[in-house]
Amino acid sequence: MDPTFRSSRLIDRARSGLLVVDLQTKLLPGIDQSEQIVANTDRLCRAAELLNVPQTASVQYPQGLGPLEARLAERFPTPDEKLDFSAAGCASIAQLAETHNLTQWIVVGIETHICVLQTTLDLLARQLDVFVVADAVGARGDRDHRIGLDRMQAEGATLVTTESVLFEWCQTAADPKFKQISAIVREG
Repeated sequence: MDPTFRSSRLIDRARSGLLVVDLQTKLLPGIDQSEQIVANTDRLCRAAELLNVPQTASVQYPQGLGPLEARLAERFPTPDEKLDFSAAGCASIAQLAETHNLTQWIVVGIETHICVLQTTLDLLARQLDVFVVADAVGARGDRDHRIGLDRMQAEGATLVTTESVLFEWCQTAADPKFKQISAIVREG
């Protein structure tokens, strides 16, 4: 397929970055479906690495809330530390956006209605396309999670799933990395 005919609303691995928001050890036990959120985030991180998609992570007040979850801590040894609920002001986001000319951000993490929401709204305010991975974000309560997703979507974010991100990054079964991406998809 001629790439000039691809929708600009699709996730493009050449223009997107992956942002992991606050998936920290002390926060995870209280989050609904935290195991699935971490597993899906890990799948996205491995695919991003395979496809050379830039990625970064933040942690909220790590002195009190602990480090990133173990699998993610290995991948992000020095996440951006923050006190603001929004991660949009983190230095790594600006650096990656400038270095790689990123116009799209794939956002995962916790909590949907607090840090993920505020990050997403701040990124949207910068005229960036934001894709919130609905099966890789979470909150302590289902109502907060659902209302957070609804608000982000109403404000212009696009809700996606882990699998849709993986296939949009890959774009075609002719991609040399397709078999590896397909194996990651089958883990879900």
